[in-house]
Amino acid sequence: MPDRNTQPLDGEPAARVLVAGASGFTGALAAQIIWRHPKLELVAVTSRGDAGTRLDSLYPRYRVPLELTELDLERAEDVDAAIVAYPHGASAPTVAALRGLGALVVDLSADFRLRDLPTYRRWYGEHGAPELLEGAVYGLTELYREQLREAELVATPGCYPTASVLALAPLAERGLLADVVIDAKQGVSGAGRGGGDAMHYASMDENAFPYKTEGHRHRPEIEQELEALGGAVPVTFVPHLLPLDQGELTSCYVQTSEPISKQEVVALYEERYAEERFVRVVERPPGVRDVRDGNECHVYVTVEERGRVLAFSALDNLWKGASGQAVQNLNLMLGLDEGMGLE
Repeated sequence: MPDRNTQPLDGEPAARVLVAGASGFTGALAAQIIWRHPKLELVAVTSRGDAGTRLDSLYPRYRVPLELTELDLERAEDVDAAIVAYPHGASAPTVAALRGLGALVVDLSADFRLRDLPTYRRWYGEHGAPELLEGAVYGLTELYREQLREAELVATPGCYPTASVLALAPLAERGLLADVVIDAKQGVSGAGRGGGDAMHYASMDENAFPYKTEGHRHRPEIEQELEALGGAVPVTFVPHLLPLDQGELTSCYVQTSEPISKQEVVALYEERYAEERFVRVVERPPGVRDVRDGNECHVYVTVEERGRVLAFSALDNLWKGASGQAVQNLNLMLGLDEGMGLE
């Protein structure tokens, strides 16, 4: 029988990897993906509040038999790469310290996603390492694959921007966006392990509701990426919480700059994503159960009778919306096949 306390590596590892903040939902999943990865050695999992607890005790289904420890940067000098799963604000100083040690870093917080410092300050407050912003690569793999191969610091996109931009990218690249409304729905794991009232069973059972209706901090991230694609357009973005553990469904309602038929728009999407391993253009509206516990994003596009394009995307907010995409990008940074450990 295999020894479950020994990582099942295939030969020599390509990198020794640390996961900082492994007691949260995304950090724990990142640790689990790396533990079963054939070429990445998981050398440490860290947590301040749960130090001394084994990760497989905190998350039994992930079966990572390592003890959580407090992050000790003096002992991290032999780490080749790190995934940092801290909240925004807390992440930047740790990222800077790890980069100072020469480690490749994939950050799961919002600290390096926004390229414009004043915009970051408006939505998140003061930045802990603004000198690193210019060199950070936005980690939406399907848009920045070649830059990711050379990256040393990657900002993993938010789950809502991942789903929204993948749903809209083919239209943005063709300059077809005139007006965009995004109705996004997510399970409560998106609020994090310490999600407060949103995580309480009594408030979420048989319930659903919008939040941050006057402005959500993922909106400028979505607008930034659409503009980079050539689709500079104001976005109306409204998120909702659903009584689900994990999963995300994004419905995008688009007024186009010129008429386009259903046949044309479907062909546009199929051509754009034909070579993408983790984006599937599907023939019916997707559901969150279709993509649970996997790194795929399913996209469906159609045109309603008055000419508005409707684009829907579904993904698992903990996988393609966070930890799975983080490992997809780390693979590229290390010169590995981007799907390694994810399929």
